[in-house]
Amino acid sequence: MAGSGDITVWINSPGGDCVAAAQIYNMLMDYKGNVTVKIDGIAASAASVIAMAGTKVLMSPVSMMMIHNPMTVTFGDSGEMQKAIDMLASVKDSIINAYEIKTGLSRTKLSHLMDAETWMDANKAVELGFADEIMQRTATDEVDVPQVSMLYSKANVVNSLMDKVAAKCAIKSEPTRKTKADDLMDRLNLIKNWR
Repeated sequence: MAGSGDITVWINSPGGDCVAAAQIYNMLMDYKGNVTVKIDGIAASAASVIAMAGTKVLMSPVSMMMIHNPMTVTFGDSGEMQKAIDMLASVKDSIINAYEIKTGLSRTKLSHLMDAETWMDANKAVELGFADEIMQRTATDEVDVPQVSMLYSKANVVNSLMDKVAAKCAIKSEPTRKTKADDLMDRLNLIKNWR
């Protein structure tokens, strides 16, 4: 913080402690100069929160970003479990704050993306507002970057697979035949008389 001028932060991290990420995020947000974040590998979990502090966020065309719900390990009775659930809900709200400021997406949309453990390639991250640009070669080496975007959701993949399994395993019911009450009585009497 004693320095001056613009800085560049390179991120290639699977994430980690969300409290540490919050402190790094806050330090970068408080920095007086421009903060350019460059994601050259992955910015997953807590690392995605740090990335949101960039004045400008650039992603390599081969990089990924992943967002998901916070996690913890807890031991104890139901009261301790409820405290952990409440704490995770508060942590999720604080993470959504960072995503909302950067992307402008609604809190509900961001919550759903986190619930689904969402993986984004560079194009999808730019499309959703998590990143501003895709890193390019210098002006002398202009290249076309593919405009295909990818969004991977673990929940959507599992649901799709379950739908396909259910369709394959479906038991086709026979059309029901209407039986008259008199026919049933005749059968019942036949069984009684057979003894």
